Amino acid sequence: MQNVLTTYKRYRTLQTHVISALPVVILMPHSACNCRCVMCDIWKGNHRLKQLTEEDISGLLQALRKFGTQRVLMSGGEALLHPDFFRLCKLLKNERIKISLLSTGLTLKKNAAQLVQWVDDIIVSLDGDEAMHNSIRNIPNAFAKMAEGIAAIKAIDPHFKVSSRTVIQQQNFTKWPAIIDSAKKIGIDQVSFLPADTGSTAFNREIIWDEDRQHEILLRQNDLPALKNIIDDLIVQYKNDFENGYIAESPQKIEKIYRYYAAFYGHNEFPYKKCNAPWVSAVIEADGTVRPCFFHKAYGNIKDETFDTVINSKEAVAFRKQLDMDTNETCIKCVCYLNLKPQVKL
Repeated sequence: MQNVLTTYKRYRTLQTHVISALPVVILMPHSACNCRCVMCDIWKGNHRLKQLTEEDISGLLQALRKFGTQRVLMSGGEALLHPDFFRLCKLLKNERIKISLLSTGLTLKKNAAQLVQWVDDIIVSLDGDEAMHNSIRNIPNAFAKMAEGIAAIKAIDPHFKVSSRTVIQQQNFTKWPAIIDSAKKIGIDQVSFLPADTGSTAFNREIIWDEDRQHEILLRQNDLPALKNIIDDLIVQYKNDFENGYIAESPQKIEKIYRYYAAFYGHNEFPYKKCNAPWVSAVIEADGTVRPCFFHKAYGNIKDETFDTVINSKEAVAFRKQLDMDTNETCIKCVCYLNLKPQVKL
């Protein structure tokens, strides 16, 4: 009966634009990061530390219970830098909420036992083979530390899922096959790929990058034929990995990465994407700011009002009601979208 009610509430949310079910919440417990990635500015704000407290999380629980939240993604920054990270996890697990951790992977080994106890799965950032990963992360031995952490977790629980997410961009696109092979070598259970976001204020960008800065990450126009050939070869060479789900995306979605970069040079439109993230999820940043997703403007702040009040304010409901993803510039260029059907279990 509960499943039927939950599904009904999720349908109702999509129809009315008033949140009555919120299956996914993304928390950023800690604003700092322990990497210095070339495509991200989060680390540049490490001196302005912000973090969610136990009191903040406790204050969310009533709303999460009310909205039937099933999964919390711990993002950041690096969530494991929070000194009370596992106490926050315990509060959520007591509500039978599943926890996914998005991590740089640098401190997995140190925290392996508690991660297996309190977290349901981990998604690490993987940027290349060992040399390329270390270069993009700007951290010596970043790849080796991640590999050691994954091994430590698997030694405790061989079935614990560790997947990876790779931003395909100018520096690493030629290493795409090596990324897949490296992931297999260090025990990653599934790989996923997306293009680089360069045109939003996400990831601690105080202002949108200028054109020169964007083109440090975007593929150049003369890179496009090579990218197309690499993708064509991947689809053939890694056919079994597409079919068995080791590569999370379908070949058609992988081809959209080419079309995304080609769109910057007028070769085609940006790839169509179907997304309902503002209706099925919310992002709570380390200072309490609440957003409909990583890329759109804030609704409010849980330091000022309760979470359920923030996401169902007049402004928030009006935003969802008026949002046309086919014409909204932020949505058109989005690289990380979510389309969660009402009946899907997490």
